[in-house]
Amino acid sequence: MNVVVVGSGIAGLTAALHAHEAGHTVTVVTKGRLGGGCTPLAQGGVAGSYGPGDGPAAHAADTVTAGAGLSDPTAVDVLVTDGSARIAELLARGVPFDRTSDGGFARGREAAHTHARILHAGGDATGAAISAALGAAVRRTPIIVREQTMLLDIAVRGGRARGLTVLVAGTAIDLSADAVILATGGAGQLYAHTTNPAEATGDGVAAALRAGAAIADLEFVQFHPTVLTGDPVFLLSEAIRGEGAVLRDRSGRRFVFDSHPDGELAPRDVVARAIARQAAAQGTPVHLDATALGADRLARRFPTIDRVTRDRGYDWSREPLPVMPAAHYLMGGVVTDHDGRTTVPGLYAVGEVARTGVHGANRLASNSLLEGAVFGARAAAALDEPWPDAVGAASTPPRDGQENGGSPATPPPFSRHALQRLVWDEVGLRRSGRGLQRALGIVRAWAAGMPPALDVRAHEDRNLLLLADATIRAASARPVSVGAHHRDDPSSSASHAAPVPILETA
Repeated sequence: MNVVVVGSGIAGLTAALHAHEAGHTVTVVTKGRLGGGCTPLAQGGVAGSYGPGDGPAAHAADTVTAGAGLSDPTAVDVLVTDGSARIAELLARGVPFDRTSDGGFARGREAAHTHARILHAGGDATGAAISAALGAAVRRTPIIVREQTMLLDIAVRGGRARGLTVLVAGTAIDLSADAVILATGGAGQLYAHTTNPAEATGDGVAAALRAGAAIADLEFVQFHPTVLTGDPVFLLSEAIRGEGAVLRDRSGRRFVFDSHPDGELAPRDVVARAIARQAAAQGTPVHLDATALGADRLARRFPTIDRVTRDRGYDWSREPLPVMPAAHYLMGGVVTDHDGRTTVPGLYAVGEVARTGVHGANRLASNSLLEGAVFGARAAAALDEPWPDAVGAASTPPRDGQENGGSPATPPPFSRHALQRLVWDEVGLRRSGRGLQRALGIVRAWAAGMPPALDVRAHEDRNLLLLADATIRAASARPVSVGAHHRDDPSSSASHAAPVPILETA
């Protein structure tokens, strides 16, 4: 079978390696260089290494709790059951997870985990270590790697995915395939402040939408609570708080306990909103205080963060760091079954581009690398299996009169920055029906006036506008607050209502 994998993070490279080892002909297409994207930026680690008193059941329970009741229990069970094999595989492929002085694994703890079960490498360079090991493994095989190649669209003929159209050096090229595996990551570039790299423009989700695949949960965007302020922002791993760092307001008070009894180790959505709320109230950033950990421990456990903060003029062993939330991870995406199959036969999706159901309304820290490895391997294993009659039910939110949006008579001029600012303001940490409708009107006016896309950036803008439209509709269709989706409307309240999938492009 001829298989094309789009993306070269942990999910894509795991799928490619497994597909090759199963005897398939594999091509990896990646917009940048092999091993780019979000994976090499991941600091925290991989959840799923269990010590005394811990195990898959406890990990599953923590995942469901963090997901605010909307996680798919079967998908979560798949994650924690398959996780040990995938971690063993990463070790076998050469990932140098950190060890303790007695030779055992050094396990970290992050927010909403009840146990220390997170493996890390290089202190805070886990993703980079994984990316390097998997990239080297791919280079040792006959897998074809096409770098600087952007996904434009998925070719669907006879109701089945048959390949791709890609952009290479300004020229559109068709690639035929018997199966397509999307592993393109998320859409962090929708937002003015994000931890995601520049290439995270939602290309896979947008292409799947145009191909007719079901999409769900786009309203669930996770905002990482702590990034170092500045331009660009820099992620400060949640593992820092897991090691004992605390958040303080202008007076030095640990304010997060006002929002949750677990304080700094509450679920990410709670901590992120608490930070934003406190910063707005005091008119200055809040601070992450790691001074109690000491210079030696900080440098040893977090060498990358230690170097970057010092390069930016901070001595975080002596002074707290100013922090803010930033868009981090998309919990929704292309609807899949537990083997990566989408609602379009021949099309698979793995990693952040996929909506597996694991994360529900809020991702548990360090489950993303594990999810990429687990479901990347499962998708490759399913390539030779017959396609099921139905992957998952989906429905389209009703398009009532309000959904047309409330744009001004003359919308502001389009720019990538203007779109990111609009989405940050109206589809960010806090949302309202009025703001969502305003944003939808502006986005649709911009989309209607877009000229034909001719280069990479123009195609990215097309994808971001499509994703903005779909995300706003998803957020509008869920009028109550749950997990990472927070509505400020007077009638909104916490809800564990079922996800609202989206089937059409607009």
